[in-house]
Amino acid sequence: MDLAELTEEMRRRAGQNVKLGYKVKFVVEDGIIFWDGTDHPPAIDNEDKGDATTTITIAPENLQKLMAGNLDPTLAYMTGKLKVEGSMGVALKLTAMFAD
Repeated sequence: MDLAELTEEMRRRAGQNVKLGYKVKFVVEDGIIFWDGTDHPPAIDNEDKGDATTTITIAPENLQKLMAGNLDPTLAYMTGKLKVEGSMGVALKLTAMFAD
């Protein structure tokens, strides 16, 4: 999955969940996905809009596995496949959303 497909899948999933209330930046190899969850539905695009409550660094293939439920977020974090800067609580809320 490329960056555009990952972004679209994230938009689709985000629209099905409750308001997140935070801004999250996903840093992947070929760009970023910025999730502005302060509104519902959230604005999710590839433009870096500055400060985020949480920044998650992850390889595109691991993000795809995470969203598909084929990668446990705790295991990914513990093995270094997923790095979190900022609020760990927000990252945990996102993993719950992806599990739905």
